[in-house]
Amino acid sequence: MEKTGGGVEGSGNGAMATVPGPLIWEIVKKNNSFLVKEFGNGSASVQFSKESNNLYNVNSYKHSGLANKKTVSIQPGGKDSSVVLATTKTKHQNKPANMLHKSVMKKDFRRMAKAVVNQVADNYYRPDLKNAALARLSVVHKSLKVAKSGAKKRNRQAVRKVKY
Repeated sequence: MEKTGGGVEGSGNGAMATVPGPLIWEIVKKNNSFLVKEFGNGSASVQFSKESNNLYNVNSYKHSGLANKKTVSIQPGGKDSSVVLATTKTKHQNKPANMLHKSVMKKDFRRMAKAVVNQVADNYYRPDLKNAALARLSVVHKSLKVAKSGAKKRNRQAVRKVKY
């Protein structure tokens, strides 16, 4: 008897069964390894997430990198002031090593912002995440700027000289 590759038992074909995103979200929304619970004002609890493909780091279905097939991630590129825009490939999601399409951006901020908008919203990939992606790009780009060394800024307030 010859055994064929992966698949669901009894399905007959060799294809993997895909689990719908809302079902995955119902399973992982209250308990997963990325969940961080913080206490807010009073007894209100705020839940954050450390997922790699979560732009706002909020524990919600819309921003979840685990439950959505299409995700967007913006991270610092490395030693130089580059930014990596990673989007999830919708096909072959059972291969995590090949799942992300990464593009490195080394341009000025306006050109990077235009590229992010083109990739996320204008290509109908995830237009609902356009503002979140631009906000994340802004924060990552600002964190990559190196403070200028040299003369410190003068205090612009007038200095009063007291005569004795």
